[in-house]
Order: sequence, then structure tokens, then C-alpha cells
Amino acid sequence: MLVKICGITNEADALLAVGLGADALGFVFAPSPRQVSPRAVQQIIDRLPREILTVGVFRNEAPERVVEVVNGIGLRAAQLHGNESAAQSRWVAERVNFTIRAFPVGHPDIARVDEFGVSAVMVDSPSPGSGEVFDWRLAEGVVDPARLIVSGGLGPDNVGDAVAHLRPYGVDVSSGVEAEPGRKDPQKVREFIVAARQAAERIGLDRPSGNEGAGLDTDDEDRPFDWEEEA
Repeated sequence: MLVKICGITNEADALLAVGLGADALGFVFAPSPRQVSPRAVQQIIDRLPREILTVGVFRNEAPERVVEVVNGIGLRAAQLHGNESAAQSRWVAERVNFTIRAFPVGHPDIARVDEFGVSAVMVDSPSPGSGEVFDWRLAEGVVDPARLIVSGGLGPDNVGDAVAHLRPYGVDVSSGVEAEPGRKDPQKVREFIVAARQAAERIGLDRPSGNEGAGLDTDDEDRPFDWEEEA
């Protein structure tokens, strides 16, 4: 199971999350208290182990710009968190090795997610970016669990329940492990990762080996939601 810490704004938090066992880090390029510039992110990811899945988070950005930023600074994945169409999502997915499409729970497009051509589907609360927990029963059966990433209001106290209930491919957190918007709390990050790992172990979910779970080739040198609102 993939553990993704999103809303990373600085090198210290990135290295902290990796050191505590995170598999993926998210960097927000959309308007947000956690927004960062491509140049700043490039400086951060140059310090990270290659096996970390580094994800650029975009909202209603031109597909060409998404691909330019992701591939230009060496990110390993793109996350589309707006109203991107199936055609736009497919265009990005054809040019970025790993693409995540985020939807609020209950969104009608989830039923036709295969048309979007993405690697994974993130299910967020009805108000994406609010940090609110949604009824996990609403996400049951809507996406193959092997492609499902759960977000929305997760924190150290409830991530284990979410994992046990949905058995997802991954979990995603931003404000739930912060000391303040854009700054992570080391204790909360540690507790979140431990709780997620323990829950996954109890139900027999394996941790991705390197970037295998993301379909990434770590030997290839040519080969990168609750983040919107104030906590």
C-alpha cells in the first residue's frame, strides 16, 4: 500500500516524510496555501531517493503545461485535481508515466474512469480540499481497490479504519499531518505512516517495492486534497 504525504512545501518536510517511511510526496502547483513553484520543487526532488514517487498536483491546468512541468523538472507523476475531461486526462497519461485522477466521492465520472486512461483514481470528500472525512461506504465498489487512493480528512486517528474498510492501493494526507498550512508536524507524520502501515499489515496489503506499485522503472535514468483550504 502506498502512503502519500501531500502539500509538501519545503525540503525539510520532504526529507522528514521520506525518512519516516512515506512512499510518495505531493507538490501543489494550483492556488493554495501549499502552492509551490516548479523551480523550488526541482531543488527539493534533486535531494530525494529515486524510489520516491514525486507527484505534481494540478487543477484545471492546460494539459500541455502539466506535461511540461512534470517532465521538465523530473517529477514522476501527475495528479489532476480539477475538472479535466477524459480526453485531457488521457493526453496527460500518454505522456506522463503515472497519472492520478482525483474525484469527489459520488462524482458521476467515476463510473467511466477507464475512459480517462489514468493509472490510479483518488477519491476525495464531496468538497475536495476541505479536509473533511466522507462516508467510506460511498467509495465501496466504485473503483478497483488496486487503483484506489483514498483522501479527504485522513489523519493518524482514522487512516487505519479507512485502510481496513476499503483496502486501497494508497492513502493520501495533507492537512491531517500539519502543524500549520504548508508545514508538517513530525509527530503527526510519523503516527500517520505507522497507523497506515499497521492497518495494511493486519489485512495483508503489501507495501510497494521501490516504485513497482507505480509502474516506474527505477533503473531507467530517463524516467516523477485536502491541500486547497486552510487547516
